[in-house]
Amino acid sequence: MAVTRDRVVIGEITLPGVRRSVGCARAFVRNVAAGHPALDDMVMVASETVANAITHTASGREGGLVTVALAAGGGVYRLEVADDGAAGGRPYVKDETGAETGRGMRIVEALASRWGFRADGSRTVVWAEFPAPAAAERHRDREAPVSGPG
Repeated sequence: MAVTRDRVVIGEITLPGVRRSVGCARAFVRNVAAGHPALDDMVMVASETVANAITHTASGREGGLVTVALAAGGGVYRLEVADDGAAGGRPYVKDETGAETGRGMRIVEALASRWGFRADGSRTVVWAEFPAPAAAERHRDREAPVSGPG
């Protein structure tokens, strides 16, 4: 899966297009992005986008696959989920109707700082970005001066 030139892939996994893969994707993101301040949001977005790929695209058919990648760079973490294609269908935020389903992309829109999609051949790659924590914030506790008695 292609990630833009200014980002480094820090993890990628390809999973079968079955429901239990949603939990595997959550665990993967939780492991790869451990310590990120927006970790819970990233995990939720991964869950929603992988579930959508399995439910609404060829990824959910027998032999279908879904690929999850996480990249960092340019001040953001970028989560990408690639599906096996939806015959030209593309993700969009549905109007609120009070239905029990159809909220996945609304959740993505609410939690990510930016999101979008691109075609990759017959596949669709949905991406979501989250601000990268500043290096100083990530290491603040570890670099604090140590003092003791005396």
